[in-house]
Amino acid sequence: MISLQVFSHFRSKIVKAAFFLSMAFWAVNLFAAEPKTIKVMALGDSTTAGNPGFRSPVEAPPAGEGDEKSQYAYWMMRRNPEYDVLNRGVSGERTSQIFKRFKKYIETEAPDVVIVLAGVNDLYSGSSVEKVEMQLQEIYALAMQKNIKIVACTILPYDRAAPEIVKKIVQVNTWIRSFSKKNGFLFCDTFRIAGHPEKFGKLRGSPDGMHPDIDGYKRMGEALAITLEHHFN
Repeated sequence: MISLQVFSHFRSKIVKAAFFLSMAFWAVNLFAAEPKTIKVMALGDSTTAGNPGFRSPVEAPPAGEGDEKSQYAYWMMRRNPEYDVLNRGVSGERTSQIFKRFKKYIETEAPDVVIVLAGVNDLYSGSSVEKVEMQLQEIYALAMQKNIKIVACTILPYDRAAPEIVKKIVQVNTWIRSFSKKNGFLFCDTFRIAGHPEKFGKLRGSPDGMHPDIDGYKRMGEALAITLEHHFN
């Protein structure tokens, strides 16, 4: 038979082991807390806003208007709920106008990350490749100055683009890729992702010949989310 003294000894050991085990589980749960929210600013024109199916919160305050699935921000947050993606797209804007808004947003919203998708309206209205590159650099420089992580995106194609516009888009996109690599930006080739796999310079799918369809926005959102995952995870 086990003596009372031996039994008490083993009981004490068991109690101590249970205590340390519970502390270990507590520590694991503590460090397995919900991940920190990452504030992401989606900065751009109509292909950021989500047109034609959705109007951004800037265009239709306070929460936007339309089918929320028609914006890449929705799909980013669907994949990663810890991302707080602020849709700051405005239809028809050129890079200079987007830059002015960005200067205000930096002070009021303080994003951790900015996704820059801009330039198509400049080229559509006749701006040179060099001017678009210069204005994109202004946006990038401001983000760098404020220590905001940059995701540089290539300009999307659109079905109605004349051959000379497609050529300019490709030139700017080549520069975006090179400039991003040189400066350590995150990069997402949204031109390829939203583009048709067999018809170069056309969208994979579009309700109006100018903007991606919901599937295109979904593809963009998931690709952008993966780009951030590679950096933050």
